[in-house]
Amino acid sequence: MKTEMIKIDRDDMDLREMKRAGEILKKGGLVAFPTETVYGLGGDALDETAAHRIYEAKGRPSDNPLIIHIADMEHLDKIVEEVPEAAHKLAEAFWPGPLTMIMNKSDAVPHGTTGGLDTLAIRMPSDPIALELIRQGGGYVAAPSANTSGRPSPTTAQHVYEDLQGKIPMILDGGAVTIGLESTIVDLTEEIPTILRPGYISLEMVQAVLGEAKMDKGLISSDSNIHPKAPGMKYRHYAPKADLKIVEGPVEKVVAYINEKAKAGKVGIICTEETKDRYPAGDVKCIGSRKSELSIASHLFAVLREFDEDGVDAIYSESFQAPGLGEAIMNRLLKAAGHQRVDVSDRI
Repeated sequence: MKTEMIKIDRDDMDLREMKRAGEILKKGGLVAFPTETVYGLGGDALDETAAHRIYEAKGRPSDNPLIIHIADMEHLDKIVEEVPEAAHKLAEAFWPGPLTMIMNKSDAVPHGTTGGLDTLAIRMPSDPIALELIRQGGGYVAAPSANTSGRPSPTTAQHVYEDLQGKIPMILDGGAVTIGLESTIVDLTEEIPTILRPGYISLEMVQAVLGEAKMDKGLISSDSNIHPKAPGMKYRHYAPKADLKIVEGPVEKVVAYINEKAKAGKVGIICTEETKDRYPAGDVKCIGSRKSELSIASHLFAVLREFDEDGVDAIYSESFQAPGLGEAIMNRLLKAAGHQRVDVSDRI
């Protein structure tokens, strides 16, 4: 299969190309497209065959549900049993935007799309290209990240091409995404709304709208016997080819430890603007500034892919633990590292 890469200008969209992309979706085919979070691999959410094609193209486990993307709030009624009041409040606050909500599905949605579950995940992206594609494609587009399962999520069309060339007919190239981390997922089928995946929309932001919300215990517990509720969170994601470890502790000790490790072999180092000049050896990549968590988030997956291209033997990353977006950044980094952490706090 030949994969077309079509450049799309958000300010002057070629509607003929967008209509052509929509026709591919209507016929059961797949199209990769940009959102504000990462690039998605889209198929008709109401077509079980399209869902199977998404799983096959990504090499994704079929029990890992697909998020359904919509462009109009009225479209919710067809795919859910009932829209809870909490969903209306969150949609008013954060849609279009990087928030996914879980509700009970209607019979219109096949179990192939939901990973066999009676619930479904829904979001309304803010990217104009994504919204136009959804409308041209029939209104309901199932779309996980457009990468080979387990690899760092794609934040450019080139990342998609590297992973899915020859597996899908079309990639809509809208340039680099703005956020760079997947959407926050909030489960509204629980008695207390629960965040199953952290993202740009923080727990505090959700609580400000709903009054009460919590984080899934499996995301915050250090007990290995407590697992995240979201099916997708049990799989290793975002992983570079080289072994990755997160180094935690006072900055002086973190820098010293990483510099020690950088003396042997070809070592990748993930650091910030504040520390980049303190690493004299290694393959040093600055991920952004600690003064701007968004700069760190938007570069994370691209940097992990760059290390693959560079062929490093091991990667050491500074820790970015902080409230808000820092929580989402660390969630992705720890999954990429297989939860390998090095605490240097007690080093002399």
